[in-house]
Amino acid sequence: MDSNDLTLADQGARARRASRVLATATSSLKDAALQRAARLIEERAGEILLANEKDVRDAGERGATRTALDRLRLDPSRVQSMAAGLRSVAALPDPVGEILDGWVRPNGLRVRRVRVPLGVVGVIYENRPNVTSDAAALCVKSGNAVMLRGSSSTINSNMQIASALREGVRQAGLPEDSVLLVTETSRESAVELMRMRGVIDCLIPRGGHDLVASVIENATVPYVIDGDGNCHVYVDASADLDRAVEIIVNAKMQRPSVCNAAESLLVHADVAADLLPRARARMAGVEMVGDARACAILDGIGRATEKDFATEFLDLKLAVAVVDDLDAAIDHIATYGTGHSEAIVTEDLEAARRFTQEVDAACVVVNASTRFVDGGELGLGAEIGISTQKLHARGPMGLRELTSVKFVLEGEGQIRT
Repeated sequence: MDSNDLTLADQGARARRASRVLATATSSLKDAALQRAARLIEERAGEILLANEKDVRDAGERGATRTALDRLRLDPSRVQSMAAGLRSVAALPDPVGEILDGWVRPNGLRVRRVRVPLGVVGVIYENRPNVTSDAAALCVKSGNAVMLRGSSSTINSNMQIASALREGVRQAGLPEDSVLLVTETSRESAVELMRMRGVIDCLIPRGGHDLVASVIENATVPYVIDGDGNCHVYVDASADLDRAVEIIVNAKMQRPSVCNAAESLLVHADVAADLLPRARARMAGVEMVGDARACAILDGIGRATEKDFATEFLDLKLAVAVVDDLDAAIDHIATYGTGHSEAIVTEDLEAARRFTQEVDAACVVVNASTRFVDGGELGLGAEIGISTQKLHARGPMGLRELTSVKFVLEGEGQIRT
C-alpha cells in the first residue's frame, strides 16, 4: 500500500519502525541516501516544477498574497538549491554517537554522555516546499524518521519532492518510511499529528502565528517553536553609515518574505538625519512608517502605530524609530522583538558587547545583515527551523539540535550499597 493511502496512525507506526533502523545506520549509508535523493531531485526537476506551477496557479486563484506566492514558488535555481542542500548535509559530520563528555566515579564506574537521535520528528509547515527536502535531509542524517505535513497550497509540489526523497532513501538500503509525507491537509489531521504521543518525539511547526497558536493549544507531544521574526537593525551613533545603509537594504530587501528579514529600523538620534534619507533613497518600493522623529526627517512617510512596531510584515514595509541611545534601542527591542534575530551596526566595541549580552534573542548580529541567520549560511547545511524558545534548542536547528543524549554507564560488577 502506498504511504499516501495510509491513515495517520498507520504512517506513525511505519515511521516508528523506520526510526529504529535509522538510529543504528552508519554515516556512509545515510550519506548515500541523501546523495541519491539529491540526484533524483535534479532528474525530476521538470515534474517538480510542473507540480509547483499548479500549486502557484491554484494559490493565486484563491487570492494568495505576494508574500505567500513568493514562499510557494519554485524555479530551476531553487530546485537546484534543494539538491545542493541535500549534498551539503551529507557532507557534514554525523553527530550520532558523539561522546560529549565522560568521567570515572570513585567506585570505578565509567560514565559517558553520547548523542543519540530523537526518534520520530514531526514537521508542520506552510507554503515553502523546500522545507520538505531540508527537513528530510537533516532528520535522516541525524538518524531520525520524519513525518512531514505541509499545507494544502503546496501539496502537489511536496508529493513530487517526497517521492524523490523516499526513492533515494530506498535505493541506499534504508527504509523508505524514514521519510513520510502526510497528504491529508485538513486542520483535523494537523491536530491529530500534534497529539501522537508515543509516536512523535519532537514536533516542529514552521508557519505563522495561527499555526504556532494551534500547536500551543493542542499539542500533547514535545515541540520546538519556530516563532515570528520581528527582527531589528539598530544603527549606533558610531556606525559607519555607508556600511549601515548596505546592511539595512540587504536585511529588508534581499528577500522580504522570510523570517530573518528586518522589519524595524532603529537609528541613534545623532546620525538619523544623515542616515535615514540615504537609506530611503536605496529602498525604492519599501513602504516606510515611523515615529514622530522619523516622520520629521522623512517627509511623506506614514506614522507608525504600536501594531506596526510589533508586526512581522514579511513584505516591503519597514517601521522606523529614532532613539536617544543604546539603552533606548535595547528597551525597544525588548518591548517589540520576538526573540529571533537582532542586529547592531557600530564601531564601538563596548556598544557591541552590551548589545550581544543584553539583547534577548536566539541570534544577535554585529555589523552584518540579519539575513545570515540561516542554517545554510551558518554552516549547518540546512535548518529545520529557527527556534525562538530556550529549552532544548535555540536559533537555527541543524543536526545536533535534532539529537538528544544518552548516559552510558559501564562497570565491573559494582552494586550500590
